Amino acid sequence: MSDMNSSINKTIVTSERISWAAFSKLIKTGIINSNVFMVFVGFYLALYVNKLMFLDHILTAIFTLIGAGLVIGGACAINNYYDRDIDSKMSRTLERPTVNGTVHPLHALWLGILFTTVGLIILFTVSTIAGVMGLLGFIFYVFAYTMLTKRRTVWNTEVGCLSGAVPPLIGWGAISGDLTHPIAIGLFLMMLFWQPPHFYALATRRVEEYRAAGVPMLPVVAGIRRTKIQSFLYLIPLLASSFFFLELGFFFITATIILTLVWMVIALKGFGKISDHKWATRMFVYSINYLMIVFSLMIIVTFFI
Repeated sequence: MSDMNSSINKTIVTSERISWAAFSKLIKTGIINSNVFMVFVGFYLALYVNKLMFLDHILTAIFTLIGAGLVIGGACAINNYYDRDIDSKMSRTLERPTVNGTVHPLHALWLGILFTTVGLIILFTVSTIAGVMGLLGFIFYVFAYTMLTKRRTVWNTEVGCLSGAVPPLIGWGAISGDLTHPIAIGLFLMMLFWQPPHFYALATRRVEEYRAAGVPMLPVVAGIRRTKIQSFLYLIPLLASSFFFLELGFFFITATIILTLVWMVIALKGFGKISDHKWATRMFVYSINYLMIVFSLMIIVTFFI
């Protein structure tokens, strides 16, 4: 009886410690912010292509962004619940609330389920396609990536990239039912091929942590040289994806090609005398800036064409 009371008290004490910082780490607000921005870009471009005014669809935009944010946050909370054992073996994840005891694991799970359910209801209310895209993103991230492939295969990154390529299509689908439009395809492909070099860089920087946790990331299984080669190879289709955005004009295509070529040069420098950690850091930082610049340009150029 005393052990049961101790357990209950521990759970109560744990839940009382929850702060905004802990909650933010639980739902991974950084990931939510970046992905919701991609949702917005997809939404905006669908308006532009269909010659619709943003102010006429502002409520749809608000509900789409809220719904997508809830689904993404819910998926991240469930990921924190499921991965707490391997997260405890990596220094970069030691402060996650499901690892340090700030949040009870079951609380994280139920919060994730609640957020996801509410978010999907909102997205399906906005449009069937937006809801389906949100659901697919959740399934790819939680089930296909987190539960099925992350711990089992070196191709876990590619599987996870499928979920990461979905957010722009949530926004697009809230306005347009035509997912075969070149810009819709381009949004998906650009996000799909941007992610491997980004995550390979992160995995290279943290290779020993992933090794200790038993996660078969590419640099752990195949080595860092193979990771550098594969990173460069993914930049080739990323470069090609630029041509799906011909409707956005010559300036955007040219700027995107130049930015991608610069990234390819940085990737090739990894085969020189530069240290692996420095190469990975440069690749990681550039990848973040690349994405924000390119997706911001997608909106900016529409004011001039």
